[in-house]
Amino acid sequence: MNSGKSPIRIIVIVGPTCVGKTELAIKLAEKYNGEIISADSMQVYRYMNIGTAKPSVEEKGSARHHLIDVVNPDEAFNAAIYMKEAAKIIEDLEKEGKAIFVVGGTGLYIKALLGGLFRGPGADNRLRALYRADQTKHGTAYIYGLLKERDKKAAGRIHPNDAARIIRALEFFDSTGESIIKKQEEHNFSEHRYNCIKIGLNIDRNLLYDKIDARADRMISDGLVEEVERLMEMGYDESIKPMQAMHYRYITDYIKGRKDKAEAIRLLKRDTRRYAKRQMTWFRRDDDIKWFIPKNSDLVKCEIDTFLV
Repeated sequence: MNSGKSPIRIIVIVGPTCVGKTELAIKLAEKYNGEIISADSMQVYRYMNIGTAKPSVEEKGSARHHLIDVVNPDEAFNAAIYMKEAAKIIEDLEKEGKAIFVVGGTGLYIKALLGGLFRGPGADNRLRALYRADQTKHGTAYIYGLLKERDKKAAGRIHPNDAARIIRALEFFDSTGESIIKKQEEHNFSEHRYNCIKIGLNIDRNLLYDKIDARADRMISDGLVEEVERLMEMGYDESIKPMQAMHYRYITDYIKGRKDKAEAIRLLKRDTRRYAKRQMTWFRRDDDIKWFIPKNSDLVKCEIDTFLV
C-alpha cells in the first residue's frame, strides 16, 4: 500500500440485499467525485445480470462501478481474489483523487479487504476433487453432513447449500485437524489496512421483505427464466457455484421440470428473505458500523463530510 503515507480513506456502505445501497452510493459518488467498488460475490460473474440485481446501464453511467462482470460463471472467484483486485483499484482511485466507496452485502469480502485474510494451507487438489465427486454423486446435503460430523463450528456458520465453502472447510480440517472458523477468529481480520468509515443501511423488516418479494417478481417479468436458459445453452452446468445461488438454482429446477413456476418463485423469495436476515446477523457483529435508514441521506452525508475533512 502507500508506504510512508497515512492509510487510504475509504467509505464502506453495507446492509441487506434490496435495502437501497446502490441508489444511495450513486448519489454519494456523484456528490463527492467518487467511484464505486462492488462488494457483491455474485455481481462479479458475466452474463448473470437479472438474478444478481446488477446496476442498470443508467446507474453505471451515473457513477463508475468496479468489480462487476470480471469473470465467467465457471471461473474461480473468492475473498482472496477480491481482496487483491479491490486493493489495486483502491490504489489507483486514490492516486486519481477520487472518493472511494466500497458497496455491497458480501460481508466476508468487505472484512477481508479491510482486515486481510489468515494464511492457511493452500488448496489440496486431491482432497478437493474427492469432495466434489462426493457432492456430484450424493448431493450437497451429504457433504454438509460430513462437515457437521467433523467441524460443527464451521457447519454452524456455513449455509447448507454453499458447496464451495463446505468443501473448503472439509479440506482445511483434513489438512490441519482444526476448524477453519477457529483459525479465522484467531486472525480476526486485524490488519487495519485502510482508514474507513462504515455506513450501514437498514429498514423495517416487513418493509424489506416486501421489497424483496417485489424485486423477485420484477426479476421474473424482466426475463430471469430466459437468462437462466441462456446460461444453460452457453454450457454453464447447474452444479457450478454461481448457478447454485438461490435466484438461479430454483429457476433451473423450474426449467428442468423439478418444480412448478409458482413454487420456484416462492422458494426464491423465501431464501432471499433468509439471506437478508443472515446478512444483518453478520453486520450487527461489527460495532464500528453506523446505522441509518436510506432516506436519511443528509445524515449520512454529514458523517462522510466529517470523515473526509
